[in-house]
Amino acid sequence: MPSTLIRRTEYDPDKRILSVWLVTSGKRYEFEDVPPETFAAFRSAFAKGRYFNSHIRNQFRYRRSDS
Repeated sequence: MPSTLIRRTEYDPDKRILSVWLVTSGKRYEFEDVPPETFAAFRSAFAKGRYFNSHIRNQFRYRRSDS
């Protein structure tokens, strides 16, 4: 299901970094030390925005990337 919050995601399993592009700002955020099982659950979640807000945002250290 498309998300009204999240435009795109990428996950690097070696570095355990989840990159999330938000629809509203267009900015990319990189969340650190995200376990593969968390990303798998996020990817398969029906409501990705709800899962993101409950299980990723404010749960992992992140930085905003301008690229």
